[in-house]
Amino acid sequence: MRIALIAPPWLGIPPKGYGGIENVIAALVPALIKQKHEVELFTVKTSTIKSSKNHWIYETEQYEHIHKPVYESLPILAAHSAFAINKILEDSSFDVVHSHNGFIDPLIFNFIEKNFPPVVHTLHGPPFTTQDRLDIGLPDNLAMWKQLGKSNKLFYVPISNTLASTAPNEIKSKFLEPVYNGIDITEFPFEKIKQDYVITLARIHPDKGQKIAIDACLQTGIHLKLAGPLGDIGDPIKAISEAQNINSPNKDLTAFKYFRDEILPNLNNPLISFVGDVKGKDKLNLICNAKALLFPIQWDEPFGMAPIEALACGTPVISMAKGALTEIIDHGVNGFLANSVEEFGTYLDKIDQINPEDCRKSVELKFSSEAMAQGYIKRYLKAIELAKCNT
Repeated sequence: MRIALIAPPWLGIPPKGYGGIENVIAALVPALIKQKHEVELFTVKTSTIKSSKNHWIYETEQYEHIHKPVYESLPILAAHSAFAINKILEDSSFDVVHSHNGFIDPLIFNFIEKNFPPVVHTLHGPPFTTQDRLDIGLPDNLAMWKQLGKSNKLFYVPISNTLASTAPNEIKSKFLEPVYNGIDITEFPFEKIKQDYVITLARIHPDKGQKIAIDACLQTGIHLKLAGPLGDIGDPIKAISEAQNINSPNKDLTAFKYFRDEILPNLNNPLISFVGDVKGKDKLNLICNAKALLFPIQWDEPFGMAPIEALACGTPVISMAKGALTEIIDHGVNGFLANSVEEFGTYLDKIDQINPEDCRKSVELKFSSEAMAQGYIKRYLKAIELAKCNT
């Protein structure tokens, strides 16, 4: 097949540091090419990934604008997607389009029919408003999604069954089977002998529950290294300084308030370290030498790249039994699933019961780039078949 794959314009591929969707695409493209498919990637010029051909309208990453008001950030995404669509229309020989831009791509593709190939849009999430999101003041987006299930050429692929379950009925008829995110396992070193610390690896936010991990480690006397960015800030010293700055424009943002009130007071304890957004070899060393990844999420996570990266390194995962983690973690085999904060802490004493080789094996079976590519190839073919039937 000849595949047009539309990545977001915010980061290059592969990303230099934090970047969930971009890491997925970085694993998927070479796996598809290995299967003899032609993949043309719509990205930014600074992407270094080797695809069949790269296209771009922006020469540099646009991440500095991602959190700006919609009237500033949306034109960037709209230009990127419109550029891709125009190129695809001009070419007219693609078999399928694979889209990864949330919200705007489904809106555009829902109204494109004539002379356009079928579109597979990956729902990376969190695309569907649930009650817990309303409870923290986020706006309801279901009215939008309910309008986007009428196209005969647009099909949705969720990244987990958990995510699919929250979709409104109006678009479920356009759903294909979920495809789990995958990673190139060869890029993750396996380490059986662990050092005496555990980690968190996520953006700093109440949803990620870092305070729960801190409390559990303080109670058990285990050294915890907190990794992940604070907003857009990856450097730990800058993050701490910004959180302490009473004049900071970020001071009222949820992540900064959480860091300032719940995380910062614990950093004076030698058991708790904040290392910021780690990258490259430093990130791999941090993960593969850790006794466990702690993942005390407080929301229904639609997937979770950090857990499968940890498992690939032979590092077990202790998570709350929420969201797609119930699909990733096989309790007692590659980690533990806790049903309460109190239960979460008890598993720190049971880390040694998990065999690192079983952790690695779980990723090889379900979450490798090869498994992901095979899943998408089947979804592309299904989309092509359904689009023909609907014309």
